[in-house]
Amino acid sequence: MSLIAACARVLAREGAAGASVRTIAVEAGVSPGLVSHYFAGVEALIEATYGHVEAQVGAALDAAVAAAAPEPRARLDAFVTASFAPPIATPELLATWIGFWTLAIARGGIARQHDSHYAAYRSRLEALLAACGVPGPSLRHAGIAIAALVDGLWLELCLSPQAFSADEAGAIARAQIDGLIVRQF
Repeated sequence: MSLIAACARVLAREGAAGASVRTIAVEAGVSPGLVSHYFAGVEALIEATYGHVEAQVGAALDAAVAAAAPEPRARLDAFVTASFAPPIATPELLATWIGFWTLAIARGGIARQHDSHYAAYRSRLEALLAACGVPGPSLRHAGIAIAALVDGLWLELCLSPQAFSADEAGAIARAQIDGLIVRQF
């Protein structure tokens, strides 16, 4: 676990270009040989780190939904609003994701993980939308639209937290979701 945490810190601080076995080993306070003992290279460690980070994000979203009132719309709002609060909306997590996104362009394993993560995220969102009455044929487009809206607000909130608050991001997202649900694509 400390190697994965160290990898995430290195990605956040130095980006994809700075993520080497040596740099991660120094960050974790271990020898490079120990990293190689547990992982078949830096790409395998980065893939494990990606999986760990996406599991943490998924757990935070699931916890928000579980804590929400049982009404479908309250659960959808909780899912979306959780994206604008820690542990999801932090500059450190944004920096780590930027490292992952950079690697997803060049490395097949990371690209596959990204595709899988995005599909799982959208599937969760589509299930919540279906519970709110969005018809099946519209779920895919509604899920894509809301994911894009949330991602854009999340990105700007993490980059420029002085531009608007998490509460404002949530209010904007909920207002747009109202429009989507009413139009039902």
